[in-house]
Amino acid sequence: MYNLCIYIYLLGVAIYSRFNEKVRKMWRGERDAFRVLRNQVDPKAQYIWFHAASLGEFEQGRPLMERLRREHPEYKILLTFFSPSGYEVRKNYEGADIICYLPLDTITNARRFLRAVHPVMAFFIKYEFWYNYLHILKHRKVPVYSVSSIFRPDQVFFKWYGRQYRRVLNCFTHFFVQNEASRELLAKIGITDVTIVGDTRFDRVLQIKEAAKKLKEVECFCRYNISDDPNPDDEEVITACAGYTPPQGVFVAGSSWPPDEDIFIRYFLERKLFGYGKWKLIIAPHVIDESHLTQIEQKLEGCKVVRYTKYDCSGFESADVLIIDCFGLLSSIYRYATITYVGGGFGVGIHNVLEAGVWGVPVIFGPNNQRFQEAQGLKACGGGFDIQNYADFEQLMLRFEQNPQLLQQAGISAGDYVKSLAGATDTVFNKVF
Repeated sequence: MYNLCIYIYLLGVAIYSRFNEKVRKMWRGERDAFRVLRNQVDPKAQYIWFHAASLGEFEQGRPLMERLRREHPEYKILLTFFSPSGYEVRKNYEGADIICYLPLDTITNARRFLRAVHPVMAFFIKYEFWYNYLHILKHRKVPVYSVSSIFRPDQVFFKWYGRQYRRVLNCFTHFFVQNEASRELLAKIGITDVTIVGDTRFDRVLQIKEAAKKLKEVECFCRYNISDDPNPDDEEVITACAGYTPPQGVFVAGSSWPPDEDIFIRYFLERKLFGYGKWKLIIAPHVIDESHLTQIEQKLEGCKVVRYTKYDCSGFESADVLIIDCFGLLSSIYRYATITYVGGGFGVGIHNVLEAGVWGVPVIFGPNNQRFQEAQGLKACGGGFDIQNYADFEQLMLRFEQNPQLLQQAGISAGDYVKSLAGATDTVFNKVF
C-alpha cells in the first residue's frame, strides 16, 4: 500500500510541476540528484548522511553537522532535502560536502541512491520516516539515528491501522527524542532504544545569537536623530545608534503572513492615529515578493515606510516602519526588539519562536501553536503569549505598555527558558561517537 501511494504521489507531482514553480524545482531537483551524486561522490571517502525535510529541520541538524565537521574531519557529509524551501536556501552551505534533493522513496530510487553513496551512518531529523530508504539501510546494517524527533498519539504509528507502517521505526538504531511523552509512546509499541535529549534547535539558536551581526540599517532606523551630519559613515552610524531604544520601543514581526499583518498593523495604525506612545515597527515577512511587499505598504497608509535594501540613513531615522525585503537577517534583527511577534499561527503553524526568545524578549504568536513544544514551553514560563484575534493582541500590548515590569520579566523568562534547554547536541554526539 505504501509503495502504491508513493507512485500515485509521484504521478501527481509530475503533473502539478507543470503549473507550480516550487513543485517544479523539487521535481527537477530530485531527478538531478543522481547526476550530482555521480559527479561528486568520492568512492574512497566515508560519508555520513543527514536528511532534513526543509529549512527548520536543517537548523535542528546543523549543530550536529558542525560538531562532526570539527571533531571528525575524516568523514564527509552528505546533506539531502525534500523541500525546495530548504534546498534553495542552503544549497551552498559550506558545512556539507554534497548537497542535493532526496529522490522520492520508491524502492528503485532508494537502492540506486544508496548504491551511489554507501553511507556509513545516517541521521534523519525530526519527522523523517522514509520506508524504503530505512529498510534498505537496515538490511545493509547501516546505523540510523532519529534526532530531535517528537511523537504524538494521533500519529499513524500508534493507530490500529498503522501496524504495517509502524515497522519503519524498527529500522532506527536509536531515537533521540524531545520529551518524555515521546519516549512513553515508543515504549508502548516495543521501541526502547530511546534517549530524551530535548531539541537541538536550542543549541542552534544560541549559536546564531553568538554569531549575530550588527546591522547599521536597523540601528539607524531604531533611533530618531543620529547626528547633524546627513551622511555619516557606517562606523559613526553604528557608534551613534548602538544600544539606543526609542520611547516605547521596537516591535519586530518575523515570518509574518497577511492574517498576522492585519492584526499588528491595525494596532500600530491606531496608536499612531491617536498619538499614543511611539513605536518603531519592523516587519520581516515570510514571503518576500513584490506583490506581498506592496500589499504591506498599502496597509500602512499614513506611515513613513522604508525598505531595508533601499538604505538611506537620513530617511531611515525618521521612518515609522522598516520592511525587511531580503532573506537571512531575521535572527540578527530580533536583537533590536522590545517585543517580538512570530507569524504563521493563523495558518498551518507558527515559525521559529526560539530565534526571537533567545534575545530575552517576549514572543507573541497566533493560535495554531499546540503542536509546537517550544511555544508551549514559552507560554508556561511566561515568556510567550498566544492570541486568537485582534482584541487579544490589543489587550496584551496595552498590558505591556502600561506595565514595564511585566514586559521586562516576560523577556527574562523567555531568555532563561531557551538557555535552560541547551545541550541536546552534546548528548547525541557523545552517545553516537
